[in-house]
Amino acid sequence: MQDRILIVDDEDMICRVLVRRLSAEGYACTTAHNGKEGLNQAYKNPFSLIISDINMPEMDGLELLKRIKTMNPNMMVIMVTAYPEIDMAVEAMRLGAYDFIIKPADLDLVVLSVKRALEKKRLEEELEAYHKNLEKLVEEKTAGLRQAYRILKKVHLDSVKVLVEAIDAKDPYTRGHSDRVKKMSLKIAQRLGFNDENLEILEYASLLHDIGKIGIRDEILQKPAALNSEEYQYIQEHPLIGIKILEGIEFFRDKIPLIRHHHEHFDGKGYPDGLNGEAIPLGARIIAVPDAFDAMSSMRPHRGALPLQNILTEMEAGKGKQFDPKILEIFLTEKIYVLN
Repeated sequence: MQDRILIVDDEDMICRVLVRRLSAEGYACTTAHNGKEGLNQAYKNPFSLIISDINMPEMDGLELLKRIKTMNPNMMVIMVTAYPEIDMAVEAMRLGAYDFIIKPADLDLVVLSVKRALEKKRLEEELEAYHKNLEKLVEEKTAGLRQAYRILKKVHLDSVKVLVEAIDAKDPYTRGHSDRVKKMSLKIAQRLGFNDENLEILEYASLLHDIGKIGIRDEILQKPAALNSEEYQYIQEHPLIGIKILEGIEFFRDKIPLIRHHHEHFDGKGYPDGLNGEAIPLGARIIAVPDAFDAMSSMRPHRGALPLQNILTEMEAGKGKQFDPKILEIFLTEKIYVLN
């Protein structure tokens, strides 16, 4: 059956461009020019997916998203937004949007997002069908279910990477930081014998450890000089801001302690809670090491990247103070910092 897409945008030109491209991909498209009109269309007709602008007259995109999700929690919604509205886009993700795309929209990116969203929807429907008939299907469909779960996990990880891209957009000097921290953290965890479940928790937590920087003002993140004490105290709030962004989403519940405590120090002199030693979650102690390494090896507004030997000397000096000695030993002796 042909997938039907509702496009909601108050700019007629954008509607026409999206209809032309998506129709060429084989989708049936309907347009609406504000949230109220879009909601009426959604009441009258079945749609597979909705693409909506955020800033619109009559009813904005966030209100439309809330009402659509109340009416049909499983509806896939992609938000299109201008860069200055990025905080609103993050709120849209919390309300259940699948993705957001920053204007001017790359049409290939729109098509890719639509395909991923519809693939995710189909997989969720398939998984729901499996659950309804689980006893009958358990032996016959186990292999297929595992494959569906792996694909669904990848799709979900792609959605999380959207939030990571929002961090990079806020702080271009550390672009790619979260992904590098993830790779190094997972290498350390594998040396420590983490099982698959704990590796997955660490993967998401390390990707999102700096999500709270979305709430930090650009003039502080990108200040071309060292931060004063007041500014430094302000930026120390980013783990708590990150928790506020994620705490309402059930999926992130077991990742939150790692995100909250990744700036705690082994000697108790870190933040936000001053935890020390093994009172700090193991995953947070792991993230702290590559996070510090990558911060020192990255360009910053007020300085260039530090030479490798200087960084390694600085980290060795932090053994037992800032860093868990066992984790730092693995990081340094096995040269985890050398990413392939």
